[in-house]
Amino acid sequence: PELSVQQYLEMMAQLRQIPEEEQLARISEAVYATGLADHLVRPIGQLSKGFRQRVGLAQAIIHRPQLLILDEPTIGLDPTQIVEIRRLIHRLAERSTILFSTHILSEVEALCDRVIILMNGQIRADARLSELAATSDAILVLEDAPADVDRVLRRLGGVRDVEAIRSPDGYPAFRVLGRADAAGGVDLCPAIYDLAREHDWPLRELRRDVRTLEVVFNELATAQPQTQEVLQ
Repeated sequence: PELSVQQYLEMMAQLRQIPEEEQLARISEAVYATGLADHLVRPIGQLSKGFRQRVGLAQAIIHRPQLLILDEPTIGLDPTQIVEIRRLIHRLAERSTILFSTHILSEVEALCDRVIILMNGQIRADARLSELAATSDAILVLEDAPADVDRVLRRLGGVRDVEAIRSPDGYPAFRVLGRADAAGGVDLCPAIYDLAREHDWPLRELRRDVRTLEVVFNELATAQPQTQEVLQ
C-alpha cells in the first residue's frame, strides 16, 4: 500500500521479466488502457476500491497476456465504479481473451459472449449467451382479446401451451410456449402472425421471448439428476 501506482507497476514489470528497454512503453500502455494516468504518484493505499481494481488490471496486462483471468472484478464496487470497470473490461477484451468468474448473473449478461455454468463441480452449460437465452416461446399482445385466442393458438404445430398474461401497459397478452424439443430452434412468430391476420386479431406486439440467464440457471439447478444434460 505504501508504493505509488508507478512504483508498483515498475516492480511488476521487473517481476514479469519484461526487458528493461521495453518497460516504460509497457507501463505507459497499461496505464493508458486502465485510465490511471492521473494517479501514478499516489500511494495505492489512498486509492478508492475502484481504482485499486484498475491497478490490479494494469499489472495483469502489462506483459500483454493472450488470456486474462478475472475473479469477481466488480465485487464490492459502487454502481458508478461497476460501470467504469465494465467499460474497461470491454476494452481489454479487444486484445485478450478474458475468462471472467462471478456468481453475479447480471454481470455475466453485461460482459460475456460465452457462458460456462458450473454446478457441484460439473459443467452444466457451455454455450454463447445468445444461444442460452434463445427460446421458441413467443409473446403476443393484442389491443383486445377475442374469447377463442388461446384455443386457436394451441392448435399450432410446435405449441406446448398458452398462458394468458397482461402486458406491462395493461393490454391482454399471451405467452405461447414452444415444445421442449424445439427450444431455441423454431420461431413461432411467423405462424402466429398468419393466425392473427386470418382471424383479424387487433395485433399490438408480437415477439420472440428471451430467457434471462437467471431463468436458465434456475432451470438447471432444479433439473432432476437423471435428466441433467450439458446445454451447448
